[in-house]
Amino acid sequence: MIQVFIWARSPFTLAGLQAAVSADPRFEIVGKLSRSAETEPELTSFQEDVILFDGLEGDIDEFLLGSFKEHRTRRVVLLAEDLTRAETVRLMQSGVQAILARDSSAGEIASALEAVSEGLVAFSPDFLRLLLPTPSEGAEQDFEYLNDPLTTRETEVLALLAGGVGNKEIAAQLRISEHTAKFHVSSILSKLGATTRTEAVSRGYRLGLILI
Repeated sequence: MIQVFIWARSPFTLAGLQAAVSADPRFEIVGKLSRSAETEPELTSFQEDVILFDGLEGDIDEFLLGSFKEHRTRRVVLLAEDLTRAETVRLMQSGVQAILARDSSAGEIASALEAVSEGLVAFSPDFLRLLLPTPSEGAEQDFEYLNDPLTTRETEVLALLAGGVGNKEIAAQLRISEHTAKFHVSSILSKLGATTRTEAVSRGYRLGLILI
């Protein structure tokens, strides 16, 4: 059974999400919180597999930098609206692994929760389109990067970068030295023609190098 912690901006939304999640036998709600709550429980007291989060961008920033800060391995499904491409990529780097429209159905939310619990990522179509190239962006330039394809190891590192993982954790997860992890990141930036990790992840999604 997948254990879920729910955070919502309002008690009304929290009640709706709780009803939707609890109706599915695949899930168990182990904690819940709304922004209007007088006190915030310590997340260390919960053993959730996935966090279902409904709120504005400022809310998720506050949450990720607060209670969530010391628990970067936890997985987040975010219900959001009106995000830019840069905001979408930044949220993913912060630990968000699924972004759905706030009006998503209970079935769509359940599918995202299950996918994220298995280490996958999920997007509503509108947010997925943010990560795809626009007609004004040079498709030929994107294909040029494939002339020097990423190695299998570099592809693994790029996937971890998309999850917001730093060099130290990359090294630990892949059982390589931190120096080697830095080398792979540098090589990825060079091959993708990127100057930052955020740019590399964005281009990686557009080129289909990161599985969705």
